[in-house]
Amino acid sequence: MWRDHLTEIIVFSVLFLLVSAMGFVAARWRAPKDMAHLDEWGLGGRSFGGWITWFLIGGDLYTAYTFVAVPALMFGAGAAGFFAVPYTIVVYPLVFLVLIRLWSVSHRHGFVTPADFVRTRFDSPVLALLVAITGIVATMPYIALQLVGIEAVLKTMGVTGESTVARHLPIIIAFAILAAYTYQSGLRAPALIAFVKDTLIYIVILVAVIYLPYKLGGWGDIFSAADAKFKASPNPNDGILLNGNNQLQYVTLAFGSALALFLYPHSITGVLASRNRNVIKRNMSALPAYSLLLGLIALLGFMAIAAGVKPLPGNSAGSSDSNTIVPLLFDQQFPDWFAGVAYAAIGIGALVPAAIMSIAAANLFTRNIYKEYLKRDATPAQEANASKIASLVVKVGAVACIVFLDPQFSIDLQLIGGVIILQTLPAVALGLYTRWFHRVALIAGWAVGMGLGMWMLYQIPNATTKRAHFGGSAFPLEKFGFDGSKVTIYVGIVAVLANLLVAAIVTLILRTAKVAEGVDGTTPDDYFADEGDPRVVPGDRRDATAAPEPVA
Repeated sequence: MWRDHLTEIIVFSVLFLLVSAMGFVAARWRAPKDMAHLDEWGLGGRSFGGWITWFLIGGDLYTAYTFVAVPALMFGAGAAGFFAVPYTIVVYPLVFLVLIRLWSVSHRHGFVTPADFVRTRFDSPVLALLVAITGIVATMPYIALQLVGIEAVLKTMGVTGESTVARHLPIIIAFAILAAYTYQSGLRAPALIAFVKDTLIYIVILVAVIYLPYKLGGWGDIFSAADAKFKASPNPNDGILLNGNNQLQYVTLAFGSALALFLYPHSITGVLASRNRNVIKRNMSALPAYSLLLGLIALLGFMAIAAGVKPLPGNSAGSSDSNTIVPLLFDQQFPDWFAGVAYAAIGIGALVPAAIMSIAAANLFTRNIYKEYLKRDATPAQEANASKIASLVVKVGAVACIVFLDPQFSIDLQLIGGVIILQTLPAVALGLYTRWFHRVALIAGWAVGMGLGMWMLYQIPNATTKRAHFGGSAFPLEKFGFDGSKVTIYVGIVAVLANLLVAAIVTLILRTAKVAEGVDGTTPDDYFADEGDPRVVPGDRRDATAAPEPVA
């Protein structure tokens, strides 16, 4: 009953309302002369310095779902859940130079989305449209998953009812507040709130990893309890160590996730909001510090095993909601007031990425669908207004995913989202370095990669939910003819390799046939432009000759 969690509810509500108020106030923070411009509303004026960018990108990438799902995977499967740690270590060196080039060419031409870059680089509105649609589709379930994190907290506090309306009403109210301040303040809202979100999470996790091992008998007892549980599991792949069957899946999932992370539109949005190249360099060098935090978060799953935590029932009969593991652990092991702080950290941790994701998806719709196909002569004010409305629609769609679908299905959709967004790698990431691929070949590669990826995902069952299809992203090699093999591989890696192979072959064929390749709208020195560059397209964004703002 909710009355047993009154202190937690009060602390959670106060902190939640506090950051919501900050979201509305953010419209006056570093306020521009004219907010009715996509550069201002959707990219914060492209003026964020080192500290703001640090918290914005960190708050964007390390979400509420990370806070509850990574420990839940550790709780349920063991070592396989640690894939999230190496991939967040690998990703920053991989994207260090890539993102600097993307920022420079976007600064030079006023690009707001990765599809803007693809449109100009390959002279192909069709390819840009595919990149935009891919980004929107991959982002939608990611937004919905932020709701899963909030729902796990609300369920633990007992404020969700039995009926569909009662169960989801608190989430609908929370996202209505989010929609209101995002509509008003744009990217400035999550940028400001990210300071509070990251501070709370750091405090909660550091206290947890110091206090809980002491209370549970030490790390030796924690790992022993986890080992005993997994040895009794009917799944041979569960354990505190990997085995021969899941090592390839682990490596390819970590590497594929690293490749996909900064292809997501919301990740790129945070980067493009930076003031200059040096801000990105410093952040890509320092952001691996978040990986330490992520490793500590993951260990909460083993602590929950040692503490004897049992997940709450799921929405369907006989199921359990593993996402409630972390909230229950804090509820059982900490005083009510501190549990309330932890719940607020998870809830606020959902608001920041959800806001950035909805803004990024809205920018894709506005720049690459609305302006390209519906209103070519749209003014900056009309673009900003269209993006605001689109961001509301995206949030409504995310809420609908939770209300009308089983949340577990939405989690599987996120796995599918990684496979989907990886198919933009040849056009976006490789396109920053080479224009060797033919624009038609990139479209053909995208189609093959997407088709193969969807076919492979369709073949994967989910033993937990009893669904025959789309049950995860670990594809058994025996379906490729390796009889008797229990080894699995990440679908996204196979699909993007097929994408690249087809793109290369078709490029050679089209080159031989001398099919027109279009005109590259960029020049080599565009990829090295920096703050104050006098070549910024006039009228496309704010005056590039304006005096720079003080460093944050």
